[in-house]
Amino acid sequence: MACQAEETTNLPGVTVYSSRVANQTSTGAFAQPVSALRYEPLVDIHARNLAEGQADITIRGGIFENTGIQLGAVSLGDPQTGHYLAEVPVAPALLGAPRVVTGADLALGAANATVGVVAYSWRSIRTAGAAALGWGEDNMRRVEVYQGFSGIPMGTNRGLGIDVALAHAKSDGAVPFGDYDFSRTNLRLQYAGATSQTDLFAGYQAKQFGWPNLYTPFNSNETENLQTALFVLNHRADLGRGEYLEAGIFHRRNKDDYAFNRFAAVGAVHPFQHTTWLGGGAVTTRRLWGELAVEARAEILADRLESTSLTAGKYRSRSMNKVSLLVEKDWKAAEDGGVRLRAGGTRDDTNRDGGTLSPVVDLSREFHSGPLKKLHAGYARTSQVSTYTALNASSTAGLFRGNPNLGRSISQNLEFGVAGGVWNWTTEATMFHRRDQALVDWTFRRGVTARTANPVDVDVTGLELMARRSWSACDVVLGYTGLGKVADYRGAAVDASFYALNYARQRLTAALSLRLGHGIELRIDNAARVQAGNLLRVVGGDWALSTAVGLSYRPAWRRGLELSLRVDNVWDDPFQEVPAVPASPRQFSLAAAYLW
Repeated sequence: MACQAEETTNLPGVTVYSSRVANQTSTGAFAQPVSALRYEPLVDIHARNLAEGQADITIRGGIFENTGIQLGAVSLGDPQTGHYLAEVPVAPALLGAPRVVTGADLALGAANATVGVVAYSWRSIRTAGAAALGWGEDNMRRVEVYQGFSGIPMGTNRGLGIDVALAHAKSDGAVPFGDYDFSRTNLRLQYAGATSQTDLFAGYQAKQFGWPNLYTPFNSNETENLQTALFVLNHRADLGRGEYLEAGIFHRRNKDDYAFNRFAAVGAVHPFQHTTWLGGGAVTTRRLWGELAVEARAEILADRLESTSLTAGKYRSRSMNKVSLLVEKDWKAAEDGGVRLRAGGTRDDTNRDGGTLSPVVDLSREFHSGPLKKLHAGYARTSQVSTYTALNASSTAGLFRGNPNLGRSISQNLEFGVAGGVWNWTTEATMFHRRDQALVDWTFRRGVTARTANPVDVDVTGLELMARRSWSACDVVLGYTGLGKVADYRGAAVDASFYALNYARQRLTAALSLRLGHGIELRIDNAARVQAGNLLRVVGGDWALSTAVGLSYRPAWRRGLELSLRVDNVWDDPFQEVPAVPASPRQFSLAAAYLW
């Protein structure tokens, strides 16, 4: 279809969470950082219940365990299990748009992630506010409130800002025993000048939700009760000429009370109750040194576990550290653009496992004119250590069987990429080959009523394509990922994989935003996939099409008001994103928001 030219409608800054996804918020629960990743071309979300309930974040055919989150300077994770990586109790209105970081930039950046991280910056506070109410099927209701104040004078060209975000959502559930009750509270102080910004953040999030077969394929009505607290202090100073300094410290506590059977009697000691603490600090900088640029980063993390069931391992606390150094050299090309070489390495270590040195190299050629804009090739080696569910679960009994002897996982990534523009389309393409060694996967064996942590060596070959174009009346973003895998479980008896071999061989995303005039806007997200076969996937087959549609109206007679209708899983596709976990069915919701 042709997109006719029309006056551009600018969305308020507090509502733009991702530039590559049409629908920014959830049909059911309040918006979380994971909400804008469901249709992100470079991320594949595997959700249980709705994505805001529990979602595994995967990048480039990785699994939930080898992905990370970076918030300003610091690396976030979950020491218990990567299933809780997305428990980031921060309203998206406080954050910049997510960046998917891989390759050499990943090696330089976040700690304890081997495939990719989703990185966020802290958004500048401005005097603005928003409130939203939502209603939907299954007695769903939600409320979100945000208010920011900026410009409180604190010296020459410096000011103090403060913002607050509150949210609550509740529903009886789209399937029997799929109910949920979520709440979140955020407070932030920001001290900002012309070239620097310091943020002090405190956030708390509580989530109770149920879902049949939430984690196990044994036809049980399971529940989660998660309580996450996060405190962050982050400072960034832009020093000019591409130089900067960013540093931060944080503390995260996550309490998890899981019930395999929500109807079973619970004694004084819950059978699956876990609390983890993760804290640390990081500093990263880029400085010019003659004709060279030097990027350096140092990070230290410490975690601790208390659990009623994860008690079979060798330890329940540890410290981790990572140091990175990358040297950059530029050469101007006589005809056009230039060549950039970055080379260096990282050192990862813990007080519980041996450390490792990893090389990093990245070579790029940039062009300032013509349709071809950039060519690049790179190699990066990354590593990580396992979470406590894999290390400390009993290896002989229980629903989740661990392995206390699991060691450090290593990933080696080689990639080639090209970026350009043709016919007003912006395009990117990347081919990569990655070898994951001793990746921790959870596997299934016939006759055993448990899932088992097994190390696996996986060769992953992939192709990523992305194209986007904007007209005055519409935006289009297309994405494609093709993946192939070869796995070796080192002789272990494995009949099926819940994660390492649960991937899309082909995945196509298409986001369309149409500004129809008179304040009406139509937003459509699509994700079509051909999934690798898996005997645990008993409903929905290996082909799937997921579509989300949002229709909004901003009346001219009431500036700031927005009325919207959203439909998720339009085709009611029963595809199981996680094998054996029932899909969330089609859902409708209405919302009214007011921005000032």
